[in-house]
Amino acid sequence: MDGNLTGMLHAYVAFDWGDEIDLDHAKRLVRSEEHPFLRRPRTPSSFAYRPAPLYFVLDEMQLNLPEIGHVKATAEATVFDFGGVSVDVNIPFDLKQDRFPSLAGRLADQDQLVQAATDLLTPLHRELLPSIRYPLWSSFNEDYFVFHFPPGPPLLPPADMLRQEGAGWLAGLVRMESGPLSDEEVAEAIRLHLSYSPEDLFIADWAAAVLIDRDCDETLQTIEFVNLLLLEYRHLDERLDTRLTAAYKLIHPLARSWLPLWHTHHRPLRSLGELKMEANSMIERPVNVLKLLGDQYIARVHSLLSRRFHLEEWEQSIRRSLEIVEGVYAVVSDQAASWRTELLEIIVILLILFEIVMALFRH
Repeated sequence: MDGNLTGMLHAYVAFDWGDEIDLDHAKRLVRSEEHPFLRRPRTPSSFAYRPAPLYFVLDEMQLNLPEIGHVKATAEATVFDFGGVSVDVNIPFDLKQDRFPSLAGRLADQDQLVQAATDLLTPLHRELLPSIRYPLWSSFNEDYFVFHFPPGPPLLPPADMLRQEGAGWLAGLVRMESGPLSDEEVAEAIRLHLSYSPEDLFIADWAAAVLIDRDCDETLQTIEFVNLLLLEYRHLDERLDTRLTAAYKLIHPLARSWLPLWHTHHRPLRSLGELKMEANSMIERPVNVLKLLGDQYIARVHSLLSRRFHLEEWEQSIRRSLEIVEGVYAVVSDQAASWRTELLEIIVILLILFEIVMALFRH
């Protein structure tokens, strides 16, 4: 490849702001527009956000990135009703092919992009705060990079040829490694890929992806959404662990209590019940916002990313935690019912004894 490669580096940074965002209220607080799921003719009309998130244009920023140097980047924020927020930082590049591995390797340690996205979001968060239910800006964040190139010659060979002859180069980008990789690692890095036509190519790994395509907003939106979904799963898993630990602290003293009365169970039972409802709602709502079913290209993009991000394993971990919650809830509930029964039996026995004593006194 001769000449410089031009394109766009998309840096997606996902955050969680709280349990829920009232989008109608948010629209009244800050000027915005709904962000429908963009589509090409090949994308089915059934693929859509429900409800559509809000889209905010953020201030431009000046960045100093390795290899690229000083650059002006644009940024947009997408706000979802389940409390998730994603920032898309768009960084144009114009580099020689051999400079990209160094850029990818050094981006892996770049905290300035996350900090810049946080700084840009802070004023918007302050303005939207009244629309957020149980606001809590989580310390968790999830970043993902997409190297987006326009397809075709003269700068890029056809996708199939590039995947074969430039496999090591592509693997270095998606693995964000500046040094050479083994043949096994190269094969694993580019194993999951998609092509809709001979010209386009999508390769995704855990930290980054390469997208060679044009007019591909729906693909980029899907990448952004799955990255946000990963954050929500991580955040929910952490919250479940924290809440379970707190619930155990409430329940453990009951096993040693000498006063097995109903009111001693009321607090842990209520806490566990609320945790069950909250967790089930939190795991279902993000998934239901965008459902991509079938063998269409965009559904396969979603599936490929889900495999790379191990979303199924995250969901299984959350489901196991919920099963533990339900098990603990059942045990405590059964204990409470048993102790209530025992208490009633004791009361009945005492009443019978009282009647017997009173009868003896009367005679």
